[in-house]
Amino acid sequence: MKNTKVSAVKAKKEFTELLGRVATGSETFTIFRRGKPVAVLSPTPPREGLQSVKGWLNSDDPFFRVINQVIKGRKREKVRRLRLPAS
Repeated sequence: MKNTKVSAVKAKKEFTELLGRVATGSETFTIFRRGKPVAVLSPTPPREGLQSVKGWLNSDDPFFRVINQVIKGRKREKVRRLRLPAS
């Protein structure tokens, strides 16, 4: 498991992202304030965290590549208005 050092300021700004990376069980973070370690953000034991959920996707799963392509494709499309028949 990868342990990454991060400043308290950066951890505050990017907490949601860090939490997501920890939830997959692949990474921990040591949080530093003024150059000294003050906390560790780490996953819960297996069977308690999201990594234990059947069907949980790893961050490198091909699904994410495909869904990002779909999202980019939708941004290129023009909005079409639906015309409803007069009542």
